Amino acid sequence: MGLKDSIKQNTSLKRLVHWALVPGGQARPRLWVQWFVNPFYHKKGKGAKIRRRTRMDVLPWNRFELGRNSTVEDFTTINNGVGHVIIGDNTRIGLGNTLIGPVSIANDVRLAQNVVLSGLNHNYEDVTRPIHEQGVSTSLIRIKEASWIGANVTIVAGVTVGRHCIIAGGSVVTKDIPPFSVAVGNPARVIKQYNHLTGAWESVVKKQSIAI
Repeated sequence: MGLKDSIKQNTSLKRLVHWALVPGGQARPRLWVQWFVNPFYHKKGKGAKIRRRTRMDVLPWNRFELGRNSTVEDFTTINNGVGHVIIGDNTRIGLGNTLIGPVSIANDVRLAQNVVLSGLNHNYEDVTRPIHEQGVSTSLIRIKEASWIGANVTIVAGVTVGRHCIIAGGSVVTKDIPPFSVAVGNPARVIKQYNHLTGAWESVVKKQSIAI
């Protein structure tokens, strides 16, 4: 049995380790973790940049990776407390984004401003207890290669956005988006897809109207 498994199975030890890494009731790790643990535990590719005003709520019990030549812009928050946050190569995370793991972002992706990706949900079953005391559930968010996520988009837990997609600004993505699609709205729906046989973009809305 490894050290991590031993800690997880011992409630008292787990509580002590958590206190040593994170102040009570907080998400941001203690300074000694930020300075002496994270730089050696997490991976940052050549040419990758994390701007100075980024909030890194990053802990060593889950992975954080930033690929080559990728950038995390100012005022973004990244939290891997309940799941890995993996960012590929040549990807830009725009101003004021929030990424809560588990999240996987592939190569050549662009996230505009104020985008929220949260792989976490709070459980709610017992109406006699506060929601924050009922634990959480997680489901991986995937953003595939060369996609562009517009400003003020929210993507909920468990959703996959396929390759070469555009998610229009202000959309709320609650279901998977197939590759080579343009999606818009709340909840987001696909309005256009690229047809590789014809080499042209085709309106999905028009097709649906004809079917009706």
